[in-house]
Amino acid sequence: MRRNRVIYLIPTHIEKDSIGNKKEIFEEPRKKLAEKKSVRQSEFYQAATTDFKPEIIFKIWTHEYKGEKFLSYNNQTYHIIRTYEKSFRELELVCEVKINDKSKH
Repeated sequence: MRRNRVIYLIPTHIEKDSIGNKKEIFEEPRKKLAEKKSVRQSEFYQAATTDFKPEIIFKIWTHEYKGEKFLSYNNQTYHIIRTYEKSFRELELVCEVKINDKSKH
């Protein structure tokens, strides 16, 4: 497997403001190497029945993933919509572009 792309896994936590509104806060990203893959046609059409729009897949080592919901690649933030364990060592992160991204990394 060629892990030649740099991605940043972004941990988050929830904070409440003074009136109780919840806001997801991005924490310090963790740099990882990944293999970039295209979304499979079956994945794309299966997602058409949901609100998800898978656009890109990254393959990383399973032990590197800590349940993050977001990642950054080439200055674009992606929402991790699904994970798929290829083997006990490899994990695929199926991602879509995060809409209305006002945060900077």
